[in-house]
Amino acid sequence: MRLQYCPSRSCRLRYQLPWVLLGISLVSVVSVGGFRGQVFRTQCCLSQGSVVAAELAFESNARQPSLSELKTIGANESAYLDASTPAVDQVVARDESMFAETIKPILESTCVDCHGPYGAEAGFDITAIDPDMVEGGDAEWWQEVLASVSNGEMPPPDEAEMDDEDRAAVVDWLSNEIHYASIARRARESNTSFRRLTKYEYNYALQDLLGEPWDFAKDLPPESVSEDGFENSSDSLHLSVSQFETYRQLARRALDRVAVRGERPEIVRWRHSMTDAAAIEQRLHREKVKRLEKRFKDDEEKRKKQIETVTRIHHNPTSGPYYLDVATGEKIRAKWEYNGAKYAIEPVGQKRDDVSDDAEEATAEEANADETNADETSEADDESISIDASDGNTEKTGSLSKFVAVLPAGKRSQLTVELGNQVPDEGFLRVRVRASRPAKQDRVPSMQLVFGWRATNEGRADVRVSKRDTPVTADAEEPQVYEWLIPLGEIDPRNAERKTSTMGRFPSPSEYIRFVNSSVPNAEAGPADIVIESVEVDAPIYAQWPPESHVRLFPRGTVDASMTDAEELEYAREILSTFLPRAWRGPVASSAVESKVALFEAIRDGSDDFQDAMLEVMATVLTSPRFLYFAPVASQTASVNVPRRLSGSDLAVRLSLFLWCSVPDERLLSLAESNELHRPDVLRAEIDRMLADPRHERFVEHFVGQWLDLRSLDYLAVDKSFAEFDPALKEAMQQEPRAFFAEMLRTDASVLDVIHADYATVNERLAVHYGIDGVAGNEFRRVPLEDAASRGGVLTQAGLLAMNSDGEHSHPLKRGVWVLKCLLNDPPPPPPAAVPEIDLADPEIAKLTLKQRIEDHRNQAACMSCHKKIDPWGIAFENYDAIGHWRDEIQGQPVDASSALYNDHVLDGIDGLKRYLLDDRQDQFVHAMVEKLAIFALGRPLAFSDSAAVDEVTRTVRRNGDGLKTLVQSLVTSDLFMGP
Repeated sequence: MRLQYCPSRSCRLRYQLPWVLLGISLVSVVSVGGFRGQVFRTQCCLSQGSVVAAELAFESNARQPSLSELKTIGANESAYLDASTPAVDQVVARDESMFAETIKPILESTCVDCHGPYGAEAGFDITAIDPDMVEGGDAEWWQEVLASVSNGEMPPPDEAEMDDEDRAAVVDWLSNEIHYASIARRARESNTSFRRLTKYEYNYALQDLLGEPWDFAKDLPPESVSEDGFENSSDSLHLSVSQFETYRQLARRALDRVAVRGERPEIVRWRHSMTDAAAIEQRLHREKVKRLEKRFKDDEEKRKKQIETVTRIHHNPTSGPYYLDVATGEKIRAKWEYNGAKYAIEPVGQKRDDVSDDAEEATAEEANADETNADETSEADDESISIDASDGNTEKTGSLSKFVAVLPAGKRSQLTVELGNQVPDEGFLRVRVRASRPAKQDRVPSMQLVFGWRATNEGRADVRVSKRDTPVTADAEEPQVYEWLIPLGEIDPRNAERKTSTMGRFPSPSEYIRFVNSSVPNAEAGPADIVIESVEVDAPIYAQWPPESHVRLFPRGTVDASMTDAEELEYAREILSTFLPRAWRGPVASSAVESKVALFEAIRDGSDDFQDAMLEVMATVLTSPRFLYFAPVASQTASVNVPRRLSGSDLAVRLSLFLWCSVPDERLLSLAESNELHRPDVLRAEIDRMLADPRHERFVEHFVGQWLDLRSLDYLAVDKSFAEFDPALKEAMQQEPRAFFAEMLRTDASVLDVIHADYATVNERLAVHYGIDGVAGNEFRRVPLEDAASRGGVLTQAGLLAMNSDGEHSHPLKRGVWVLKCLLNDPPPPPPAAVPEIDLADPEIAKLTLKQRIEDHRNQAACMSCHKKIDPWGIAFENYDAIGHWRDEIQGQPVDASSALYNDHVLDGIDGLKRYLLDDRQDQFVHAMVEKLAIFALGRPLAFSDSAAVDEVTRTVRRNGDGLKTLVQSLVTSDLFMGP
């Protein structure tokens, strides 16, 4: 007696148990699958093609395959491994009489009762669709039939039976006909990818062209989303005539920012010592005590009590930052408060003489009005000392301070340094902080930099300007200097009062920086404090003058005003001969260059100078359809055996838009011009190069965000009962899917890791949320997991679970729709009109669990057809609450996360869902991944004529181990990607 795995997707027994006895009518006690004492009679299709009856008794002591093992089992049984399946360049043998003689009778006996002329459920009459998929108009309907029949969705178990032989015949016929028709229609049809650049592509294109990582497109409206969920779809990316003027203004504004004039600006410098900051706090405390003595001079008891209170708070900070005397251990709390910016530090060597006496008095009166509040404290100092610090991000330095600032981990743990109203508009703000960990602290804390201002009680802003958190690794004995370079022109919003109001007046024109300890409070892991000794601020900083961005536009740098008209014209021709090919992404005819030179000549007299005229001409170049649009053109006529191909330059653009969301660089354009880019080996080498470039992070960000619909998380409002849900957790939730995808891409991990993985990619904040030990710091990293269903893969990531909740309760319907739409590319139909809502006012319904309410709702005739397909997928997630925490009970009742699919297969919680996907839907999932990536890569919806090409990419991926990078390479080197 032996066991054999049944490969048939339509096998009834296989839905219950993947391993069956190879024999005929046997009654035995065997160890299979985890069932005890149950007798199961069914028919099973074995690999030899015979049908046998098996009567099995199941024992519970058998071990089920692990989820990781199921990946391998399912992959080995993929239909795409079948050598008999035709490739995309093969014309299959067709029996044109088979439909009438074999397929039509099967469909009439099993489908017509529900989907016929007298009972067209879901508006579908199978007798009315044309079986000719080449010339007919119903090919997409036949694809739906194939999906429903091959997945076991149709016919439903409680309707007419379709035996395995008939099901196999229908699936084989449909597969071959769709394959043939797709190839034939692709040879004669044109699927255009003509479209405008998206907002983010336009922005990245300007960044790469002009050489500055700035947000040039922030004033553009957000893009609409296609039915497939993508923003870069050719269906919606058009442009009206009136919008061209908006793009011209954006282009001119971008050019004006990167092109400079005049001499290099002088640098304004600030130096801030924590010793002086503490001295100011001490002085303010003494002044407060004097005011209290004066205020309560006639009430000794109250005076004593008030002074004791403010002194206790001053020297015993219970939370938040404080100043520490390193010699005596004395503590002084450091809490910034809005106080008219009276104590903004002055730039070194400059005297602040614009604070009027009446403004000083008004500020003092504000302080006196609040002095009876025991929580009152004053802000940072108005004095500074110069501290010599060497260049370098983490250069070791000696301690120069008697006092240091200590920032513990926790909410609002931040140190504010007020800079006044002299921070420039452009250039870089260089911030250096000498910092370390306290002695005997093992944890490495993380630090963020924030820029902000508070003009009035209502007008304020705090903008995090550090892209990534900085780990403070320095020991107490050897502090280090940590540095940020922040582009000032990118800080938005700035204090609008800084150029109209004077220091000390209301509204306040001052601006400040804040150092934030962003470490996760974790009592078990110990403290994660940051010690700050001093701060240096310099602005504006330029690496060179003129900046590199200016030299890109004007190679000779500053234009000599003494140039003759002829010399200016020749210089304009030189500039445009270089600028146009880069902007228009390929070779440019000399006539196009001369046309722009003529435009320069026409507007020169009305311009301020040469630079102004040239920037105006360049703005017209960047407003041209050749910059704003991608209009690929096929280079040859296709036949069934010879597909159409894009030109080399169009292929370079498509590849760069795919992997960099931007325009191609010089290497790609050079390969395109030399006709080398179409070679598969060259393409693979370019993919490796481009994925090693930091610009590939754009692809990760935008593909993952659109594929998984992460925008929903941006607008999630979580109920206040979830106290642990804070901005840091939400940010980590948003980043986790992208970090996980990036790790898969880096390691060429199997795309099946999306369904389940024995690792996660998390930072400390998420690790605490998941209960994972040993993760410190806010950088995402790969951590191993037990091979259990509760975590691992995308399905169980907290952010995706949270965004598919209502912020208070789980939402099985949203979660089910998301799985079908995003992961299986099988979105359910939209709900019919006038769908009845669940009446929560009904006391009987209020008593029901969420699952019971859904089932009651589903039993209504108008709701059943949709919910029967959706609900089980979502109910499987019921062990997760609204923010992705695992739970075993809901209001004291055990969680019921099991539900039956349309084919009667029971999804028993997340483990059952993962098992079903890995055991029964692997091909569908991998095919869906190929489709989603292809839609994003092509920038257009997929058509029926793409079906065979998509199948071919899927086959290549499945036969080569399902790697994500393999998928990217297979797609890019396919006829689908290299064609129109």
